[in-house]
Amino acid sequence: QVYRKNIQQLLQNLIRKLTTVGQYEEVLAKIDATSTDRLTVLKTKPQSIQRDIITVCNDPYTLAQQLTHIELERLNYIGPEEFVQAFVQKDPLDNNKSCYRDQKKTRNLEAYVEWFNRLSYLVATEICMPVKKKHRARVIEYFTDVARECFNIGNFNSLMAIISGMNMSPVSRLKKTWAKVKTDKFDILEHQMDPSSNFYNYRTALRGAAQRSLTAHSNREKIVIPFFSLFIKDIYFLNEGCVNRLPNGHVNFEKFWELAKHISEFMMWKQLECPFERDRKILQYLLTVPVFSDDALYLASYESESPENHIERDKWKTLRFVSEV
Repeated sequence: QVYRKNIQQLLQNLIRKLTTVGQYEEVLAKIDATSTDRLTVLKTKPQSIQRDIITVCNDPYTLAQQLTHIELERLNYIGPEEFVQAFVQKDPLDNNKSCYRDQKKTRNLEAYVEWFNRLSYLVATEICMPVKKKHRARVIEYFTDVARECFNIGNFNSLMAIISGMNMSPVSRLKKTWAKVKTDKFDILEHQMDPSSNFYNYRTALRGAAQRSLTAHSNREKIVIPFFSLFIKDIYFLNEGCVNRLPNGHVNFEKFWELAKHISEFMMWKQLECPFERDRKILQYLLTVPVFSDDALYLASYESESPENHIERDKWKTLRFVSEV
């Protein structure tokens, strides 16, 4: 009787979990459908009534907290089986035997990577959109403060996405805009996420955040959100770079132990409930506001600060022609 009751409870929990995951994937589909290229909006909507991130949330600390909400929510839906599906294309114990891979089973993992890309493009869009360079400079300084708070929180994924957006070519070429920006804080953040020496500075900061999490008394101090693309890369190379069986035919338990350790740590981080209060208006904006495509970013950038050489001028002419067709 007890056994049957436990089985029923297990099945109910499984059904609830599957229902929640299904609903989450439906939400992702709706968000994708809503997020269209902002260029079409700008053609029909005057600049004066365009909403931007600062009008929606003028406090960088609050925005960093809302970004952390999104990160933890999306992380929560990634199961350990998705890593297996993503990387194990061969039989775990036979390197020569192929293994079936179901693309659908990595949907949540892929959605999280897409979120990183979206945030990067959102940052670049917000910087390139203002007409006046003092406004663009203000947005750069705003996102620098957001990124710094993400670092303090332990949200390294949003931090890296913001830095990536600020380093995109359409943004980095805005020399007159950057000349108006005090870049000291941004330079420090770039140093922390410097890819040299296999992201040594970032890995040191991540270890510090992980250690803080283990001894923390509040959820606020327990937050650890790794730079996900690098986390995936580490697992990939650990999986691909080490054989499954040793020369003597024994299973390479050290490899599987390392993989399990990485994923177990990740599973612990992702289960944390976000301690910050949700702001639906800000979350809605972050998740659904349309962002520029690559071409639209370049076009906005050239409109803000004129092309400097013949290559840029030719590209500008082409983009203007395409946008007017």
